[in-house]
Amino acid sequence: MARTVADVMTRDPAAVEAEQPVSVAAALMRENDAGAVIVNENGRMQGIVTDRDIAVRVVADDKGPETPVREACSASVEAVGPDTEIDQAVQLMRTHAVRRLPVVEDGRAIGIVSLGDLAMERDQNSALADISAAEGNR
Repeated sequence: MARTVADVMTRDPAAVEAEQPVSVAAALMRENDAGAVIVNENGRMQGIVTDRDIAVRVVADDKGPETPVREACSASVEAVGPDTEIDQAVQLMRTHAVRRLPVVEDGRAIGIVSLGDLAMERDQNSALADISAAEGNR
């Protein structure tokens, strides 16, 4: 049974630089079948942008696809280290009402752990685990 987020995280998450357009982030989400992309500033993690962020902060505000990712991303992001215990990650997600936690080492995102990853680890028979395990869902 997995004990730390390193055991269940998705390694090497897709990432964009903060000044890149949201269209690049959206294309990476499509290519990686992911709902979130790490946002870096000079290679160091500064935030995360989700498909919902793009819909709510860009499309709903009539901004175009060239809008810099920094205008759409969540800069205040809870993150964990690879040695963080799974129970701690679950508690952080609950406390901060987030579905994904970047896994950071030396200021760089080395992975991302999602609510679905944790559901599959904790209760493989749950509806969330079933949905998360289905092909095409990340």
